[in-house]
Amino acid sequence: MIATITGAQAHIPHLGLEAADWHVVAKNTLVLARIDHEEPYWAENAAQQLAADGITVEIPPRLREAIDEEWTWASHPMPWCTRTEIREVSDEAQKIYDDIRHGRLLIHAHAQDSHTIVAVGTYLNGGKSVYLHGEDHLRQVADTFDSPAQALVSFERVHGDTMRPGPAPMTDTERAAAEARTSLGTPTAEPEPPIPGPEAVPAYAADPGDHDGLLNAFLDEHGDWQKWRTWSDETTHAIHEDQTLRIERVHEAPAHETAWTVAAYETPVSDRMWLLTLTGATPAPVLQTLLDSLAEGDAFETAIGSPATEETVTQATRALTEDGWKHTIDGRWIRWTSPTGDAGVQFDAFAAQSRHSSLTTWTLWAGPSIEQPAWAIHASPYTPAPMLAHLSEELAHGTGTRQPQAAARERRANLGASPSAIPPAKAGPAASHTQGRHQ
Repeated sequence: MIATITGAQAHIPHLGLEAADWHVVAKNTLVLARIDHEEPYWAENAAQQLAADGITVEIPPRLREAIDEEWTWASHPMPWCTRTEIREVSDEAQKIYDDIRHGRLLIHAHAQDSHTIVAVGTYLNGGKSVYLHGEDHLRQVADTFDSPAQALVSFERVHGDTMRPGPAPMTDTERAAAEARTSLGTPTAEPEPPIPGPEAVPAYAADPGDHDGLLNAFLDEHGDWQKWRTWSDETTHAIHEDQTLRIERVHEAPAHETAWTVAAYETPVSDRMWLLTLTGATPAPVLQTLLDSLAEGDAFETAIGSPATEETVTQATRALTEDGWKHTIDGRWIRWTSPTGDAGVQFDAFAAQSRHSSLTTWTLWAGPSIEQPAWAIHASPYTPAPMLAHLSEELAHGTGTRQPQAAARERRANLGASPSAIPPAKAGPAASHTQGRHQ
């Protein structure tokens, strides 16, 4: 749904719509994109509120038709609920989604539970930790906990086999809503100026480069590593000759999802000692540093690792401290943040206490924030301190290259088709279906 505002007092309805979670996409143009497909209902609510405030509202026929349409969810899992009750359930799911999107609810981990996704997170403003069940309009708070530690322990006990750090990848519905908030109101394209050559940047801000090429070069240079293809061409495994170190590379993983997994074992048949994952957008210099670290020294010692003590934490982060990265302590989390605030390393003292835990102990990231990173590395307890030290050194002192407009061009390529234009109204939501409906 689009709202176009005109008139000398445009700022008044503008503020009201923003408070109702309409998203600004251009001057005096806002969009409402929800994950429960209830845009017409909430657009009418907004129109009624604006009218009550004395603002003239024009509702085009398209929107009026959508508002008046009667429809139900096909195969809704709560058939005993009335239409109003179903809307209340989906609105609660929308609020959870908005809390996650706006950074009010930090998701620690997610897991696959039968045919849906479950997750555990903490509200940053109140400290309450929650167990979430379901996706999109069916996501609910299924349980609450007094602390993140209590929530994570309980979550790992039930979902340890499928547990993964951080939030789950976006669903198709969430992705469509995100695209609607960014694509609508985009100015008419103008001829682009010539793209300048790559610029030198810190290693953590460099382009991902050719990850597959780096893996192939690594295997060519190190004969003690063997390349194994799985039944699917989407994944390649590389295994050290003593079978205590293993690499899994997912070739077509999206930028924010896990593309690399490094696992280490004390013996070829023992339980896993430690685990390290990298997302698809990890910069090439950082990935190269990790591969070099895997090739250095005795592979058996690298596989075993060591517990995270004060000495090993100091060793792993010495380069950051010496380079003047900001050092803070927030409860169980110890953080080092770059002087510009666009990269960091986080150590979770709680997760480090359990040798066999799959909880993330180390997080290396760069981007807007640790909750919304451009890329991230997650490492479990017993990840070798020398390996982490090499990565920290690369973050602190390494350099790489980046195409200045690469990110902007990628965003344009992923945008969906914009809805048809709606004639400007004095102050009203205009109709435009950005998402499909269940009939």
